[in-house]
Amino acid sequence: MTLFLVSLFGAVGCVVRYLMEYSVRRNHPTNRPWATVAANAIGCGIAGYVAYRLLGSSDAHVRDIIITGFCGGLTTFSSAFAIPAILQREHHWGYSLTLIITTPLACAALFAAGVLLAR
Repeated sequence: MTLFLVSLFGAVGCVVRYLMEYSVRRNHPTNRPWATVAANAIGCGIAGYVAYRLLGSSDAHVRDIIITGFCGGLTTFSSAFAIPAILQREHHWGYSLTLIITTPLACAALFAAGVLLAR
């Protein structure tokens, strides 16, 4: 059931992001990614709230549905901040810091590798 709900909430997040993009571009034609920035910021805010609010093991499914599903569909970066926050909250400081440092570096490196492979 959790898998279904993560998928459903992910779809809802995707639709919300699309509507944000559509609305901004329709009302303010520009190449600037304001809707993307807003979606990422809002999603990260929701993920941060949920990561710290839902701490018990009974909350894990709801946390997955909201963070992985909705926020994952809405954003491009929410889980990258939520998981280290959860680890930090559970006193896994080393893992949390490692993820905060390595995730952007690994993503940038793999993005660059993808660009090189595409050439």
